[in-house]
Amino acid sequence: MATLLHIDSSVFPGGASTSRAVTDAFRTAWEEQHPDGTVVYRDLAAHPVPHITADAHTAGFAAPDTHTAEQAEAFAARLKLIEELENADAILIGAPMYNFSIPSTLKAWLDNVVLIGRTAMTEDSKAKGTPVTVVASRGGSYAPGTPREGFEYVQNYLEAVLRDGLALDVDFIVPELTMAPHNPAMAELIPLFEASLSKALDDAAAQAKKVAERLAA
Repeated sequence: MATLLHIDSSVFPGGASTSRAVTDAFRTAWEEQHPDGTVVYRDLAAHPVPHITADAHTAGFAAPDTHTAEQAEAFAARLKLIEELENADAILIGAPMYNFSIPSTLKAWLDNVVLIGRTAMTEDSKAKGTPVTVVASRGGSYAPGTPREGFEYVQNYLEAVLRDGLALDVDFIVPELTMAPHNPAMAELIPLFEASLSKALDDAAAQAKKVAERLAA
């Protein structure tokens, strides 16, 4: 049975969140392909993971039998997140842009699962090559050639961490102009937002099926 690790980080619930709508479309299509599969779900907005601490960090580079009580407790929580990553056959991440970057809750999750020598910067990583689909929603447009292209730190950052650091196989789905229905100054862009969202929903369903086919091959 295939296991999907589904991470959401939008502060907005359900229908108020574009990234959640698109990850839901992916997950629905995934579950259709894997009716007997498992979905491990983490809502980082509702249930944030601990920020990395000195004990959690140093424990990752020390033998377990040398851990202090504080290190052992901190690393146990971190290890649970690492093992979820390692045991996943596919990963789905909702990563909306907040102030040009990812939500702090998602950064906290990444800080926990990135462990050099185990999940990162090693040929022996159990997670290496795992397909990960990132829904990188954003309020405006930061596409190449747009005035704000240089302010795009979501895809750039996640490519560096997920692809270069963790050696995952990364694909992005990017619904944009999500603020158009809420900002009167962007009202004329609503049709473009709607088209972008529609494409993202279709892309999510198609990507879920593509990943399912890859795992079945």
